[in-house]
Amino acid sequence: MVKAARAAQAWRTYRSVSQPGSPGLGDRLRALPRMIGAVMHGQYPGMSKGKLAMMGMGVLYILSPVDVIPEFFLLIGVADDFGVFLWLMGSLLGEGGRYVDWERERTGRRVTAAPS
Repeated sequence: MVKAARAAQAWRTYRSVSQPGSPGLGDRLRALPRMIGAVMHGQYPGMSKGKLAMMGMGVLYILSPVDVIPEFFLLIGVADDFGVFLWLMGSLLGEGGRYVDWERERTGRRVTAAPS
């Protein structure tokens, strides 16, 4: 059930990135360092330091050689890392998009959809 929820979150993130007028993948990725700095300095109200810490722990879990389920249990061991990766990417891209929108509102820039 949890895997299905993570896959659904990844699909929703993909759909939001690909919508016209929505910040693109590149904009979202470039905004991540600015977003982290704004959260750390208390300038961005859209995300708590606690959620940022959870994302940081997700990165550490993926990079860490110590796992809850070791990789030698092939499918299950890799699946837990992949689940954390899906959650992390969905969260980062979703928050990155909201941050870009927040930045644009703050600076008064409006985003228009590209002509089809």
